[in-house]
Amino acid sequence: MPEPVKQLLALCHEIGREDRGLAVLAEGNCSARIDDAHFAIKASGCSLATLTAEDLTLCDTKKVLAMVDQMGLDGAELEKGLMNTRVDGKGKRPSIETAFHSWLLQLDDAQFVGHCHPLHCNMILCSHRAEEFATKRLFPDEVVCCGSQSVFVPYSDPGLTLAREIQARVLNFLRRSYGPPPRLILLQNHGIIAVGSSAMSVLATLMMAEKAARIFVGAASLGGPVFLPAHLTQRIGARPHEAHRQPQIRVAL
Repeated sequence: MPEPVKQLLALCHEIGREDRGLAVLAEGNCSARIDDAHFAIKASGCSLATLTAEDLTLCDTKKVLAMVDQMGLDGAELEKGLMNTRVDGKGKRPSIETAFHSWLLQLDDAQFVGHCHPLHCNMILCSHRAEEFATKRLFPDEVVCCGSQSVFVPYSDPGLTLAREIQARVLNFLRRSYGPPPRLILLQNHGIIAVGSSAMSVLATLMMAEKAARIFVGAASLGGPVFLPAHLTQRIGARPHEAHRQPQIRVAL
């Protein structure tokens, strides 16, 4: 079994752990770049907690990216297209979110993508304060693990519509920030996505985002959260100490 597949399975199992509250039943999906031409992704309808190698589907990256650019596909055409992206026609039906995974894995240093529906994050994402949570920070380790800002994506139907909206929002983020790609993407009324160079960094981002959401919800009940000023958030992210510490943060897989 290739090492990226081993790491992907471990990531799926950690995200699917019941005690973490990140995903239940068949919620969420994860992917890993295998090489420049292929990536593996969770098959549709499978549980992250109990995922096996047979529940991962190897997809052709170019074929999936071509679907993102192809407008006007109806439901039946999308279904057929997803099945046609499977390498050698083998494997289960890929996740409906295969399109955004393929695109995000093209970002600099992206090797793994994790998507889930954490309880406290979704409390906020289903509220009027969702975009505020995405663009502001509460404490230093949130900056270290999640970046100084997240990409906020208004609600879009899962599938190609969502993939195109994520693409547009991430590209706009890159134009505005002139910095590295985002580590965290927040989907209104839906869930969160972490992008990273390792399975451990993806899990760390997801866990820290959920911790931040718990703090945000608690602070909201005590008169409202007090955010870090923007200049301090930028300084924290740029400090050599934090740049050194960020890769050192480890989550056991």
